[in-house]
Amino acid sequence: MSLFDRRSLMLTLATLPLAACNFQPVYGPGGSGEIIRNQIRVAEPDTRLEFELVARLEDRIGTGSRYLLDYEITRSSRDLAIDADEVINRINLVGTLAFTLRDAATGRSLQTGEVATFTAYATTASPVATESARRDAEDRLAVALADQLVTRLIAGAPSW
Repeated sequence: MSLFDRRSLMLTLATLPLAACNFQPVYGPGGSGEIIRNQIRVAEPDTRLEFELVARLEDRIGTGSRYLLDYEITRSSRDLAIDADEVINRINLVGTLAFTLRDAATGRSLQTGEVATFTAYATTASPVATESARRDAEDRLAVALADQLVTRLIAGAPSW
């Protein structure tokens, strides 16, 4: 048996367990990723953090009008590290995103839930650098919340 044939055989054997459990790619034909792609209209953002969230959601799932997605972001910060001079040099941003997905035609709630994550940034003696770090941390927080939300929507889409 040639080397190529052995690799093909091993690849085929490796995919058998996936076929046995009815594995289907999320973004493949008929996958739950197709159910939400270009089907959801996200509520308009009011804050910079919400704008970053909506931008990431539209990058991941596109825009549409079949479903409506309402959300509410709660953000808090916690001092994470304080040095010997009692100066805060690391801050944790904690974000929670509560969401409701509705059918646009009927208004019926299809999926509700909440996702949460955190990120952090370092403070410096420079207020400009600290503000830049805070904004970058907020951007990362929005991306992480959006990615978790997309995962939840994809997981729930087959039951809509």
